[in-house]
This record gives sequence, C-alpha cells and structure tokens, in this order.
Amino acid sequence: MSESANGWSRRDLLRRSGLLAGGAAVGAGASQAWQSAHRRLPLGGGPASATLVNQQQGLAPGALAVVWSVPTGQRLVALTFDDGPAPQWTPLVLDTLAQHRVPATFFLVGAQVRRYADVVRGRLAGHEVGNHSWTHRDLAQMDAVEAYDDLSRSHDAIADATGTAPRLVRPPYGHLGGAVLHAAARLNYRLVLWSLQMVEREFPGDPAGHARRVVADVRPGTIVLGHDVGPPRRLVALRGLPAMIEGLRARGFTFVTVSALLGAGVTPTPTG
Repeated sequence: MSESANGWSRRDLLRRSGLLAGGAAVGAGASQAWQSAHRRLPLGGGPASATLVNQQQGLAPGALAVVWSVPTGQRLVALTFDDGPAPQWTPLVLDTLAQHRVPATFFLVGAQVRRYADVVRGRLAGHEVGNHSWTHRDLAQMDAVEAYDDLSRSHDAIADATGTAPRLVRPPYGHLGGAVLHAAARLNYRLVLWSLQMVEREFPGDPAGHARRVVADVRPGTIVLGHDVGPPRRLVALRGLPAMIEGLRARGFTFVTVSALLGAGVTPTPTG
C-alpha cells in the first residue's frame, strides 16, 4: 500500500479521519446535551437569576451594596458573630463584650432566634442584629421566591425577639447567587460578608496564639467573622476574645458595629 508524504498509509489516513469525525460528533452531541439540560434549569427567577420573569421586581431601593470591608482612614474594626443564638456560647460572647464594653454585630439564624429568644432578649443593647437566613440553608441554591421567603421569615423572627428589624444580611457560607441578591434587594438590606475570619482550626488549644494572629491581621475598616455556635474548636477564638480585644485596643483600634463602620467609610480619592 502506498504511503503519503508524511509516512502515513492510506489506511492510516482513513482511520484518523474517522476518529476526527467521531470526535466532532461526540463534541457536538455533548454540546447539544448541555444546552438541552440547561434550557430546563429555572434561570429566570431561579438560583442563577437576579430577576423575576415577566413580573414587577418589587425592589425597594433598586440597588444593592455588597460589603467585604470599609475603606476608612480611622482605626475602626467590626466584630461579627454568625449562626446564633444558642445557650452554650452566645452568653459567653455577650458577657465578654459587656465586660470590655465592645459593640458587635450578630448575624442571627431565624429558627435559632425563635427557639432561644431568651438568650438574647434584653442583652443586645449597643449591639446590632443582621439576618443569616431561617435555618442556615444555602440560599444560593434556592430560587428567587424561596430565598425571599426564607429571609422574610427570619427577618420577622429577629424583629419579634429583639425589637429591632435587621437591615443587614449575610448569606450562609458567604455564598452569593442571583436569587440571594434579588431577595436582599427586595428587603432593602445591605449584604455584608467579611475581610478577615477567625481561624480556630489553625490554633488548637491555643487561644492566645489565635488572638495574636487576628490582632496582627486587622487593618482599618476590617470586618471580622466569628461564630457563637458550632464545633468545639471554635471555643479557641471565644476564649481568646479578651486577648483579641485588648490587643486591638493596644494597636489603637476602636470597635464599632458594621452599620457604624459603614457610616464612617471614607470615599477613596480618585486618581488619574
């Protein structure tokens, strides 16, 4: 059998052409399968969508801010605590904050508030409350209506138990999706994440070491994420909270709530 100029036989060329054609067919089939599957996803009004289909959107301000930290020239820091309340650790956090006269922002889970209202009732003066969903499900996997219903239910429980309607929201796990953004805008929330997280698993049995790590990493305008509910390792951070507070004050920092921090934000000077 004759060979081509590249040393391939005619049979080789036919075989290779067949493989290429087969690959193209498989690729086209996969593409069609992907498109077919994703056409069925509820994109309009679903988890990926920040709009409702053919409906009045009902967005209170028509805009939504997402905050990780706040640009400020002042040495301010905001402590935040997620997932509570619960009788095991929330009182410990509140006692420590009261002893050191530190305000904080608590992103509360609605079902926890409903169950443990007595833990926080009358103890949040000077602090701030935010919405952290009804049962800590991942809002980014819900459609727009379900995410809104979840946050609304939690909103009402928090307002009833604390006497204050939350104006901030932090989605569980920090997961953002179109439906989360849409629901937050409908409720006229500011969406708050964080720029520094307490890292308890890196300091097992070492509250002082953990406190030093956090103190060293704080910058003006930092929002610190902590938890007053969860696995036992998180007690490392909570037991080290006094050292954390004292260390940050030694660096000249003042503790404020998230909303106070947002009010203190300094608009960056334009360049160019």
